[in-house]
Amino acid sequence: MTCTDFLSKLTDYFDGRVPADLLVEVEAHICQCKHCEVVLDSTTKTINIYRDHELYDFPPDLRTRLHSSIMERCVPHK
Repeated sequence: MTCTDFLSKLTDYFDGRVPADLLVEVEAHICQCKHCEVVLDSTTKTINIYRDHELYDFPPDLRTRLHSSIMERCVPHK
């Protein structure tokens, strides 16, 4: 299994829709690939935060930097 294969199965993985034989491959890949392990961990934490409705207060300077960075990527450059 490649990282691309893993990423294409990520939604199915979280939904519990990966067939058992393929699940073995997915889990083996996660154990061998630190990059995909980080993606899985980060995604899991994000889902859990969303499900728990946890709110996080960012320090004002971090909030400003994040907002600026997001807007820079979202607003078309002229």
